[in-house]
Amino acid sequence: MPPATRRPTLTRVPGVRAGHAHDALGRSGVTVLRFAQPTPTAVDVRGGASATYDTASLGLEATYGRRWGLFFAGGSIFGLDAARGLRECILEDGEGHPAFERGRRIAPVSGAALFDLPPDGTALPDYAVLGHAAARAASERPLASGRVGAGAGATVAKYRGRSSARPGGIGSVAASTEDGMVGVVAVANSVGAIRDPFRGRWIAAARDRNGRLLLPDARVPPPARRSSPGPGTNLVAVVTDASIDRPGLFRVAVLAHTGLSRAVVPVHTATDGDVVFASSTGSPAGPRRTEAPGALADRIGGLAARLVAEALLRAVGAG
Repeated sequence: MPPATRRPTLTRVPGVRAGHAHDALGRSGVTVLRFAQPTPTAVDVRGGASATYDTASLGLEATYGRRWGLFFAGGSIFGLDAARGLRECILEDGEGHPAFERGRRIAPVSGAALFDLPPDGTALPDYAVLGHAAARAASERPLASGRVGAGAGATVAKYRGRSSARPGGIGSVAASTEDGMVGVVAVANSVGAIRDPFRGRWIAAARDRNGRLLLPDARVPPPARRSSPGPGTNLVAVVTDASIDRPGLFRVAVLAHTGLSRAVVPVHTATDGDVVFASSTGSPAGPRRTEAPGALADRIGGLAARLVAEALLRAVGAG
């Protein structure tokens, strides 16, 4: 069944704002999510080449697992500097919470970066500045999709080498359920091709010089023609106002990864850094007595998987 048209974006979820910023030439950028309060968050990393910021303290065994914000950035490991800009903006606005010393406030944030580094060694933007600008731009207005923010320099379909790459981008969708709102933002910057799982057609795949589709498959090209895949990374955040604890949010993140597998072929490769964050802005609440353990997380995660696929299509202009 095709995705619903005219879905709202992640900013429809109560308790979250989002914003983009990118450099003057639109080659790379940052997207941030800001929460109204420290928000329970979990993460599931599946790609073989991730670039992440403070995700270890989101482990289920960790003492603290709440965040004031999340960021996605271009720039590979350099893009992780966006964390400082996001944090500074949060504290400038009087947010964060007291810790350590009297009068000192902290604002824990996490995030991840994708590979969009130019092959010619062009100077990189200051990602701390971009992180601050994206945080300052964050609002409850609908979040723009396409080649903006963290998706500004994104590319997909690099399984035949970087020369085969097609434009990627960032997309966001949300849906309302009886359990609450569920929103997704996803950056398509994959080694794999993008496929529309709802209509069964290829959207962004490698092509030869004659424009013929070169679909990803299990065949290995002869050594003389072998081309190393370019680095990728699909970045996803799921936010809901349903009351889910952190173990449940981890289950949501796990299920949301299936949305990547529906729309990206191949996915979770050695040179992708695929990451899914899941956060709940809802008030703490116990499970419904009539429900089986994890039922709420399964419902939210199942919907999130579909929304991830829709967001990826929107990211490449097909949703």
